[in-house]
Amino acid sequence: MPEIDIAERPGVGLDGRPRPTEDHVVTTANAVVLLDGATEFRAELPSGGWYASRLAEHLHAGLTSDPFADLGDLLAAAIAGVASEHGLRAGNSPSSTVAMLRWTTERVDALVLADSPIVAFGRTGTTVLADQRLTRLRDGGHLRTRADVNRLRNAENGFWVAEADPAAAEHALRARWARADIDTVLLATDGVSVGVDDYGLFDWTTVLRLARGRGAEAVLDAVREAEEADPDGARWPRTKRHDDQAFAVIDFTLD
Repeated sequence: MPEIDIAERPGVGLDGRPRPTEDHVVTTANAVVLLDGATEFRAELPSGGWYASRLAEHLHAGLTSDPFADLGDLLAAAIAGVASEHGLRAGNSPSSTVAMLRWTTERVDALVLADSPIVAFGRTGTTVLADQRLTRLRDGGHLRTRADVNRLRNAENGFWVAEADPAAAEHALRARWARADIDTVLLATDGVSVGVDDYGLFDWTTVLRLARGRGAEAVLDAVREAEEADPDGARWPRTKRHDDQAFAVIDFTLD
């Protein structure tokens, strides 16, 4: 069994006030999953955190009952299950990112849907499994309004996220490694990965070194300290001073 170190911390809402985290973590005997509920602006819908918590329940059940099933199939079944139970319709549903890691005695499988990356370190170097579709649309000026986001969510030439259409699972990014080739894997929601991708505080190798030396919580601390030093978003423009954070370190060297 690998050693697993998980750190979680709530952020603040759009109004700057504390509220429960919308990130969720699932662990089973051979899997770790991170979910980041998307901020929901449509008042008639439940929050992204509400959706992520229910998707987490379905994923935990699926990974427990069939621990070696295809990750995409498990995700599709979980999306369908939540949609059916709560009457959600594609295009009119809250949503969540998904990062799934599952291991057997021979291999390690990873799946990423939307912007919660997985980073693997091993014999062949560092591999970053990151879904950049949403980022490219933002950087390209294609997401100027909320209507743009709604139009391009789970659409061809758009971006894909767990919502009410199980077909979204088919658009997830996948990776597989021989277990003997993997030393450590990191999973992060964007409240953590922002430290690498946007703030430039460190690279993923430095993140790994910090987590190994001082624990997963130290990585969250570093991101929060940077944000506290830029409270009004002058250096790093952002919609919330602090996003929710979830971070997992799975160390196979101690297996």
